[in-house]
Amino acid sequence: MTQQSTNSPAFQSSPDRELVPKRLLGLMLGLVMASLALVSFAVLTGREPTGQPKPAPIVTERSIILQGGGAQAVTVLAEDGSVLLDLPHGGFITVIQNGLERARKVHGVTQDLPVRIVEYANGRLTVLDDATGWSAELGAFGSDNRAAFERLMSQ
Repeated sequence: MTQQSTNSPAFQSSPDRELVPKRLLGLMLGLVMASLALVSFAVLTGREPTGQPKPAPIVTERSIILQGGGAQAVTVLAEDGSVLLDLPHGGFITVIQNGLERARKVHGVTQDLPVRIVEYANGRLTVLDDATGWSAELGAFGSDNRAAFERLMSQ
């Protein structure tokens, strides 16, 4: 059995062969232009943004401090510094802590400031960082992940 060399004509690309068809490029340009036209129209006419959570009054809130401890570990502290949870595998809480840590690093804010877990009357549960403006809608990540922060609210 003979093997074909990668230098054989079957494996070489031809300089006159199109890698991306011109029709596809034209359609992609059309999509970009249509998107630009829609956004421009919305901005120029003052259309209200959609797809954002509706404002609602705060029902409960709690301030906590999230401290990272490596790739998976996280420590959850009360605002007074007492340990609420010390998790070697923090799961979703670690994911939120990593996002928070990144936002604070970008804004040049110290990592040991508290964040607020806020529950609204319409059922939303959010983590808010007042120091950077960063937030995460916890309901968007599924009920199990939301439940991890609901447990923090009740401790």
